[in-house]
Amino acid sequence: MSIATTTPKSNQLPFILKILWVAMAVVGGWGLFQIFTNTSNPVGFSSSIPWGVWVAAYMYFCGLSAGAFFLAAWARFTKNAMLLPIVRPCVLLAFTSLIMGLLSIISDLGHIERAFSVFFRPQFHSVMAWLVWFYTAYFVVLAMLLVRKSSPTAAGSAEKCSCAAVSGGIFALVIAAGPGLLLSTLIAREYWHTALYPLFFMLGGITTAVGCVAAMAAWLWPGSDAMRNNLLGKLRTYLIALVCMELLFTLAEYLTPLWYGIGKDTALMQYVLFGPYWYVFWVFQVFLGILLPLALLIYKKTPMSTGLAGALVALMFFAVRVNLVVPGLVTPPLQGMDMAYTDPVGNSLSYLYVPTWFEWQVLIGIIAVGMAVWHLGCKFLPAIFPHFSKTDEVNI
Repeated sequence: MSIATTTPKSNQLPFILKILWVAMAVVGGWGLFQIFTNTSNPVGFSSSIPWGVWVAAYMYFCGLSAGAFFLAAWARFTKNAMLLPIVRPCVLLAFTSLIMGLLSIISDLGHIERAFSVFFRPQFHSVMAWLVWFYTAYFVVLAMLLVRKSSPTAAGSAEKCSCAAVSGGIFALVIAAGPGLLLSTLIAREYWHTALYPLFFMLGGITTAVGCVAAMAAWLWPGSDAMRNNLLGKLRTYLIALVCMELLFTLAEYLTPLWYGIGKDTALMQYVLFGPYWYVFWVFQVFLGILLPLALLIYKKTPMSTGLAGALVALMFFAVRVNLVVPGLVTPPLQGMDMAYTDPVGNSLSYLYVPTWFEWQVLIGIIAVGMAVWHLGCKFLPAIFPHFSKTDEVNI
């Protein structure tokens, strides 16, 4: 079966989403402007908590990007006729979410100009330096894939595409595991210092990407035909398996340290489960991100329910990243360190983190930028939304 190309409908996004984007661009645009022009912005960080929702957003968006690229490589490698139409949308999704992830971590830097030091004075024993170089190469690869026009299939191109798909899949897994590898090397933070984090990040990135693509196929795909329904059926199967794996990993991650109730991990796990932000875990991560999507996927096998389940998985996985970043910083690495010296604010070393409105405002602006990049990509780049046909064949 061959594939022909088409462009999305001109009125691809509903009117209400366009209005929402304008509001987000106005509100978030002012936050982004403040980030690049003002060095004294109101954030919830302290001398002991240097990371917050921006770092969590960076890990979330970069994981989504790597997962989308892996899904595109998997579709190309397996040559599954139902999955081939998502290759180009996945590459655009990977490019868009990578921009959002890089904007998130740039917002957290403070001195943005220092980010370029890693190119001129890199320390190659640093995982962070390797990540920056990999992200740079990854950005170039995605840009080249997007601007490449579709061309007729040539002899021998199948083998080349298979090799490229394998290479791209491995590259995507490295990118997905990168933030987890970075955290796992921080030996001073026991909550992060585990060799399993790279695997958690790979699984999380792929799960988020499949959920996002399922929502995209259900709500943004031009037309409604048998091809789209078959595609959603395949994505539904993937999503059920991946969400079940996430549930299994979550149970193992939390039950193991809580079984005997000893060790520093126990206090951190109890903070996540029963602390002041318990609802982030129980409501957003477990109920809206795992249980409700599973119920929709298993008992409601309609395109709209699949899209809703995918959107819930993709959006609520941000709670997983927040529960990863913040709990690792809210307890002193040494007992009594919070009272070791007097801080000008609060008279002691503060280990309380509450995101400010400005932090959310910047994040809203980053999402608005991503929505704009996605819309422009769908409008001007070739063959983002292909469909099946019996006439023309192209090389995706």
